[in-house]
Amino acid sequence: MQTKKFGNNGPQVSLIGQGTWYLDRGDRKAAVTALRRGIDAGMTHIDTAEMYGDAELVIADAIADRRDELFLVSKVLPSNASRRGTITACERSLKRLKTDHLDCYLLHWRGSYSLADTVAAFDELIAAGKIRSWGVSNFDTEDLDELLDVAGEGAIACNQVLYHLQERAIEHAVIPWCERHGVAVVAYSPFGHNDFPQPSSKGGDLLQGIADAYKATARQVALSFLTRNPSVLAIPKASSAEHAAENAAAGDLKLSDDDIAALDKTFPRGARPRGLPML
Repeated sequence: MQTKKFGNNGPQVSLIGQGTWYLDRGDRKAAVTALRRGIDAGMTHIDTAEMYGDAELVIADAIADRRDELFLVSKVLPSNASRRGTITACERSLKRLKTDHLDCYLLHWRGSYSLADTVAAFDELIAAGKIRSWGVSNFDTEDLDELLDVAGEGAIACNQVLYHLQERAIEHAVIPWCERHGVAVVAYSPFGHNDFPQPSSKGGDLLQGIADAYKATARQVALSFLTRNPSVLAIPKASSAEHAAENAAAGDLKLSDDDIAALDKTFPRGARPRGLPML
């Protein structure tokens, strides 16, 4: 599994991690098995959020004896992101995850509380040893500019954003902004939301053709393309151990320049939208 530095001041983190949105909706035993299989395969970056129902409880079961191997991330809801509310929410997540610290803690999206209050809470949590870094999710460049004014250079560890073959809006401005300021970009829903290219489509046919050449799968090719940029990591979700192993194998796949060019042409990024797409 390849690794990338998580922001300017962060550790090396697995290129492919594990998302957990809707993880609590299916068979709990299968979910725990999938997470553990993913960890075994090198996907030690695990992402969750207080919004994700009981996902934190499922993760706690999966990582009970393996916490030291992991880069563990959770998120605070905007409705809880006051200075006191952020601290309370973090402590609640720590209890549910059965750990004493998070490696990174994110503001899930921009809300009504001032960024200064949320950042002050993050700083307090770092000082208390409850988190080791902090970042944001679903922030466009205007939000990032404002956050930078509040926090200063080097404080923002990551920006977690929607990114898949058919939604490449972040390539216009968000990725370049993050690269300039040493902020890791974490791609959520990298297979889309129930809209991965069908095998019978032009894009699906191209993906499969490239996959066959590498003895890989279409989804592995997609993950390799999305993480081609030095600042980008991805956190696909897996509902089974087999799917987790498939995702992890993408961490060692490197596409040729010709393959990247073909995918870029078939899945064009399009014009820059007015607002940042999000789920």
